[in-house]
Amino acid sequence: MKKRLLFLLAAMLLCRGLGYGQKLTEKHIREVMQQAYNQFKNSSGGANASYIPYLANIDPELYGIAICTSDGKVLELGDTKYEFGIESISKVFVLALAMQQRGAKAVEDSIGVNATGMPFNSVMAVELNPQRAVNPLVNAGAMATNSFIRAPGSAAKWALIDDMMAKFASRRLSVIQQLYASETATNLHNRAIAWLLYSYGRFYDDISESVDLYTRACSYGSSTRDLAIMAGTLANSGVNPVTKEKVIDAVLCPRILATMITEGLYDDTGAWVYHTGVPAKSGVGGGIIAVVPGKMAIAVFAPPLDKSGNSIKAQKTLQYIIDELKLNLLLPHG
Repeated sequence: MKKRLLFLLAAMLLCRGLGYGQKLTEKHIREVMQQAYNQFKNSSGGANASYIPYLANIDPELYGIAICTSDGKVLELGDTKYEFGIESISKVFVLALAMQQRGAKAVEDSIGVNATGMPFNSVMAVELNPQRAVNPLVNAGAMATNSFIRAPGSAAKWALIDDMMAKFASRRLSVIQQLYASETATNLHNRAIAWLLYSYGRFYDDISESVDLYTRACSYGSSTRDLAIMAGTLANSGVNPVTKEKVIDAVLCPRILATMITEGLYDDTGAWVYHTGVPAKSGVGGGIIAVVPGKMAIAVFAPPLDKSGNSIKAQKTLQYIIDELKLNLLLPHG
């Protein structure tokens, strides 16, 4: 009961952010972006993800910042056109598809929504939960979420995922085939987690096909600009702010953002929310998205990661922008 109340509180806090705070001008936003870029461009620390060979070879100096406002302005700085592995950020948008198709309650009951407090690929997180519930934004929950989507076969399910990604990004994304091959060759641990969930009755489709589709979705190539627009759709109540197309029902956005508050940066999520008060999601490709409902979304890309798998430079950049623009949803506004 306490965990459910915490989840609902997170959703309420997200709704509370709508319509509050100062009127931000494009000029001011650009100034703060430039300040952040100048301050952190040459900062060091962390290392590329090495357990996926493709990611280990990405230029660690790449750095991009993009902001998409709720009225459709896209502001960019740095390497924002470079397409990198979307990785775990894709989980947010596959979750959106599952919720749109099956409903938020069904996802909560069949997958789970609570934070695990453990690494993103933890087996123990499954074993320690009596209901075997996980979170859609860690590997176990994301694979289960993929298996939960209804489709008459693997090809049809991929078409649904691909179409949803395109609607969020306002363009068709492509899978980076080298990354896909690299991930497929190293995903034995994920396959084991999927079988474990299946043994507990918490996996809902063919295991091999579901793990493959999950791996393929993590292998999309996305730019910082793409991610800002995708996250901006969540900030804009499910309507793509650039194309003006309704992508998902508005009622689902607080639920999706609440999962980002509970598990968006893996086992460092608590510290992230403590310091920023904004839902976010990271990927081991070096990207992080942050969403401020009713205002904007911010995406930052920089490959070197901390021990939890989160971009160090992206976290610093986002916190600076959030602080300077007073975007923290947990602070009083007026």
